[in-house]
Amino acid sequence: MVELIDQYKPDEFAIEEPFFGKNVQSMLKLGRAQGVAIAAALSKNIPMTEYSPKKIKMSITGNGNSSKEQVAAMLESLLNFKHDDKYLDATDALGAAVCHYFQNKTAASGAKKSYSGWDAFIKDNPKRKA
Repeated sequence: MVELIDQYKPDEFAIEEPFFGKNVQSMLKLGRAQGVAIAAALSKNIPMTEYSPKKIKMSITGNGNSSKEQVAAMLESLLNFKHDDKYLDATDALGAAVCHYFQNKTAASGAKKSYSGWDAFIKDNPKRKA
């Protein structure tokens, strides 16, 4: 993740909040990956914002209960690209980025849960501290 950050030099970082779907093991693995991504962003002092899955879906499709396929189809239309159903997790990530863009475009001071570094993140999330 740090190598990707160094290569692409993002100004901001948006990620989907962890959630429980149908499989606890999947949620735990996804949560670990999200934690690594968050840690990498914060270690580079990149402002980080988390969005709930419903918030992302609502922002992209207007319906917080949209399917992955519906989100992918709307992103395809918005961004003029062709998605492949094999990569719906990638369109989930793209959805978080587009949601972040939409939120910052309409909000004067940014979206909720924005962090500029570890201190701010830990202050707001004391239970997530190891």
